[in-house]
Amino acid sequence: MAAAAVPPRGIRRLCRVLLFLSQFYILSGGGSLNLEHSQPLAQAVKDPGPTRTFTVIPGAAAFLSWLTESTDIPPYVMKCPSNGLCSRLPADCIECRTNYSCVYGKPVTFDCTVKPSVTCVDQDFKSQKNFAINMTCRFCWQLPESDYECTNNTSCMTVSCPRQRYHANCTVRDHIHCLGNRTFPKMLYCNWTGGYKWSTALALSITLGGFGADRFYLGQWREGLGKLFSFGGLGIWTLIDVLLIGVGYVGPADGSLYI
Repeated sequence: MAAAAVPPRGIRRLCRVLLFLSQFYILSGGGSLNLEHSQPLAQAVKDPGPTRTFTVIPGAAAFLSWLTESTDIPPYVMKCPSNGLCSRLPADCIECRTNYSCVYGKPVTFDCTVKPSVTCVDQDFKSQKNFAINMTCRFCWQLPESDYECTNNTSCMTVSCPRQRYHANCTVRDHIHCLGNRTFPKMLYCNWTGGYKWSTALALSITLGGFGADRFYLGQWREGLGKLFSFGGLGIWTLIDVLLIGVGYVGPADGSLYI
């Protein structure tokens, strides 16, 4: 009986070992039984997950908008010195109640107020918002040339008869106060320079003018070739060029002024 009972025990142990090995094989990710579990797992890794939605409260949105607007700095503040004298602030930093009925060329006083976000002080270094400013009664386009800056034109002829003019846009300097628009058009004489020196041109005309060196220097190569092959017009052309360059009648070919 004991010998007959041994084979069933061996079979049971073998079945347990096979069952253990099969479970270990399945848990380790191998075999065809894992396909059902591996596909949802791979999909779960690629799935970005549920979308989160944030609800903004209307009151909070209005507060954030007000906070953003309140922290914005106006562009004119960059030109306004902090805690400086109010009377020396640039014109873009103040607002004045001007009177156009004042007498031209006479001193006049206007009441002014600093713009928002601008801080200034008076003579006693006390904070001030309202103050008076003294100026001369005249429009901005009537200011002297040293009080404004204009655009330059390098395409007009400065050496011509009559002298050429060009349309320029002029802007008053920051610390100059005047009536009317601070930017205005104006007709100006051509006054740009290309780097040619009058002294150099005159020296070349006196010493090497017979070979056309003065004309070559001024960029007038056709006249230079004519003087070169005619030996300065037998000296007559050379003398005439000395006089014309000396008085400034002959200038650079690009139409610019001498330095």
